[in-house]
Amino acid sequence: MRWWRTGGTPSLLTDASWAAALQALPVLRCLNPSDATRLRGLSEQFLRSKVFEGAQELVVTDRMRAEVAAQACLLILHLGLDYYTGWQTIILYPGDFRVVRESIDEDGIVHHWTEELSGESWEQGPVILSWEAATNTASGINIVLHEFAHKLDMRAGAANGCPPLRPGMSVQEWQAVFTDAYAHFQTALEHDEMGWLDDYAAESPAEFFAVLSEVFFLRPRDFLQDLPMAYKQLALFYGQDPHAALAAEVVGAPQPSVL
Repeated sequence: MRWWRTGGTPSLLTDASWAAALQALPVLRCLNPSDATRLRGLSEQFLRSKVFEGAQELVVTDRMRAEVAAQACLLILHLGLDYYTGWQTIILYPGDFRVVRESIDEDGIVHHWTEELSGESWEQGPVILSWEAATNTASGINIVLHEFAHKLDMRAGAANGCPPLRPGMSVQEWQAVFTDAYAHFQTALEHDEMGWLDDYAAESPAEFFAVLSEVFFLRPRDFLQDLPMAYKQLALFYGQDPHAALAAEVVGAPQPSVL
């Protein structure tokens, strides 16, 4: 039995911190009542299984924990907490942070340089986030969804754009669809098209998956319109259809789903 599933312990999510998190995160507002209840329970379990640390004297509050947990668990709402096993720590910086990189060239010379980041995920290690970036919901970018999507991708090893899939899904179909979508996006960039998708998605298949996971929840209409096959694969993987949920919210009635 995993310790975060045991009963008899006080809640880590107060009504106040959860309500504040929901108010601050528009991405959660299209959840139906059943999924909203499920998300809160899963977030509670998530908080019992992870440790939050503040860097550079940042004091991590209950609301910060609630907001990160809610977004992290949105990704695994129908996947389950086991997708986040094998690591424990989430580190929050007040703003962007610097990391030192190292590489060895073909002549054996070691090169060092510094990068400034707003988020980073380590294989079998922590998720590191800039709190300033995490709260910048008006940017059309969601660093929390992005970094936790990397964690899903790393569940079976180094991130490569193909996380361990749900039963019944085809790895071959996933790879074919995303290879085609990745090539399509790179061509679109050359013609200044698909401006709704961050250029950073072209960095690698791993970044493509992480950025698409963001826009799957943030801009499902554009995603479905331009990359329908990739959208359907993510809908199958996440067990969710944000486009249908958004349409239902707009008209006040159930809409057809791509699932």
